[in-house]
Amino acid sequence: MSAPLLACRGLTVARGRREILHAIDLELRPGEVVALLGPNGAGKSTLLGALAGALPPVSGAVELHGRVAVALQSPDLARRSVLANVVAALAWWGVPRPERHPRARAALATLGAEHLAARPASELSGGERRRVHLARAIAVAPDVLMLDEPFAGLDGAARSDLLADVTGALRDPARATLVVVHDRAEAWALADRLLVLIGGELLADGAPGELLAAPPSPPVARFLGYDGELRGVDGEESERLLTRPGHVALDPRGRLEATVTRVIPTEDGARVELSLAQGRLSATVDGPPPAAGARVRVALRGGVRFPA
Repeated sequence: MSAPLLACRGLTVARGRREILHAIDLELRPGEVVALLGPNGAGKSTLLGALAGALPPVSGAVELHGRVAVALQSPDLARRSVLANVVAALAWWGVPRPERHPRARAALATLGAEHLAARPASELSGGERRRVHLARAIAVAPDVLMLDEPFAGLDGAARSDLLADVTGALRDPARATLVVVHDRAEAWALADRLLVLIGGELLADGAPGELLAAPPSPPVARFLGYDGELRGVDGEESERLLTRPGHVALDPRGRLEATVTRVIPTEDGARVELSLAQGRLSATVDGPPPAAGARVRVALRGGVRFPA
């Protein structure tokens, strides 16, 4: 396994008297793309700032081997052409003058934005500004690249298009990449490894599929969409079962009985919320859903167990 390009041990960061991050341990290695997820206020942007050296820790340390580039959430561009914006970043980075224009054009092409090179930055759409903003960070070829919510503020179509292009652009066997994302679907599309930050603590670190199948704790499970909870299933009063909607099926042969408490229409069907003697569940249905108040039978097809 390659040595980490960036590592921190016991990293604790405070703002004033308030502790934002507590005893964070993590490593970023060459070739991997790591997604950092967490609810609003968890400390994701603070962690990015501390890892980049912009925020001093109260305790702990960050070890960086190489140079780091950070693309902040706001895609601020200078009032000049797109190409000039990327070239300026390379000049600030100390790239020799003869290399700047070829590297700038290559980075724009990687993000599907080469056709924008001559356009004034002030004329770009939100999605185009994001592409140029990311091209600046990629063009400088850092050893560690950090992106803070690169898809924030985009509509569905622009977000999907950018996500498709960024997924390939971030892959580099010599670089470690850390991306703060807001949406779980973005993390699944981009990342080899997922970090879950909740309440200033790093509660999970692993492959996205593995964490979704077996979250290490109830807070992580809740964050990853386990919104159902039953107690005393199979007579085990000392356990609780947490479920995602995909673990629950409305089935006339199901062994559990439930009452429909709410029906929420979705694009492809409906989300059905259920009340049971043992707790509550959510399920998705493709066809016409039962009405609120209906009694239904439920079959369980998965879930994770934790002590009650």
